[in-house]
Amino acid sequence: MQMTWQFWALASAGFAALTAILAKVGVTDVPSDSATLVRTVVILVLVALIAFLSREGFSPAKISARSYVFLVLSGLATGASWLCYFRALKLGDAARVAPIDKLSVVLVAIFATLFLGEHLSAPNWLGVGLMAAGAVLLAWRG
Repeated sequence: MQMTWQFWALASAGFAALTAILAKVGVTDVPSDSATLVRTVVILVLVALIAFLSREGFSPAKISARSYVFLVLSGLATGASWLCYFRALKLGDAARVAPIDKLSVVLVAIFATLFLGEHLSAPNWLGVGLMAAGAVLLAWRG
């Protein structure tokens, strides 16, 4: 499965879109934190199966302490994001919640330049600005 990063990014976007729609229906009669727990357990089981059954296998000893620290922090950020996302879906329309959630793309561009030293060109920054404007317009109730 050595497809390009573009393929996997588009697949991620497709699954993220399905996540919003399926979660909105699933959270209807359930507390948002409980819905997040169910989703997390499903993900944990699925990813564990994939990791253990893959050709790469799972080798905890091969992961550096630095990587563990950042992966744990990433996991905490993911959990916080999911809890907030499900709470927002419980309270708002999926078509308005998802675009605001996707402002994460704008924040990634900013954080990547500030903290990772990545460089974006002027057209890239224009795209970031348009994404931000698009998210706001999609979330606008009017």
